[in-house]
Amino acid sequence: MPFFSKAPFPVGNKRYSCIGLYNPKSPENVGSVMRAAGCYGVASVFYTGVRYERARDFITDTKKVHHDIPLIGIDDLKKILPLGCIPVAVELVEGARPLPEYTHPDRALYIFGPEDGSLDKEIRDWCEDVVYIPTTGCMNLAATVNVVLYDRLAKGNNTRSGPKY
Repeated sequence: MPFFSKAPFPVGNKRYSCIGLYNPKSPENVGSVMRAAGCYGVASVFYTGVRYERARDFITDTKKVHHDIPLIGIDDLKKILPLGCIPVAVELVEGARPLPEYTHPDRALYIFGPEDGSLDKEIRDWCEDVVYIPTTGCMNLAATVNVVLYDRLAKGNNTRSGPKY
């Protein structure tokens, strides 16, 4: 006899994060991002551009995280925004909010630009939030992804709908 519950389906309240990579420079970048995604429980990773496509056979995903987390090449990050997910650009630009003061959305698509460039203004304008990591110098892509994901983890349930500390 099948079991039916009247309780609400728990997935509707699930917090998760996804990563969008805008034209990543190299397979080393993507491999390191995949490793971070595995460490911090990211749901999926999307990338645009052709540079990674040309070199993906040389990926440095030493933990083989791509077996557990989808790595999907797409032509436009705006086309893959999951329902109820908030796009967040991570970019050092005027008007961006410092990451230590930021309250993460329950469901976020964090979008990162390439190491040798920036996110297009069109992408930044499309994002609901733009954040930056206050440092005295620039960080590489993998370090930036790790810091953003760690910040999300460290703040725990201190998301937009969760309890405050």
